Amino acid sequence: MMRFNFKGPPVGDADMSVQCQGQLLPFVQEIVQAAVAAGWNRDDVLLAFVELTWDLYEKRSGDP
Repeated sequence: MMRFNFKGPPVGDADMSVQCQGQLLPFVQEIVQAAVAAGWNRDDVLLAFVELTWDLYEKRSGDP
């Protein structure tokens, strides 16, 4: 099970990036490794993450 430990809002943009990377990087690496082991192309998997997060970013404009 995934567990995240976000504690309060970050102080600045740089801090937010570091905190998010620290929390998410191990999970992303694990997903990519599993996909590559199953024969998927590493670059395609990483690009899919970029596209997914960009879609989430664009769709958030309508969120409250």
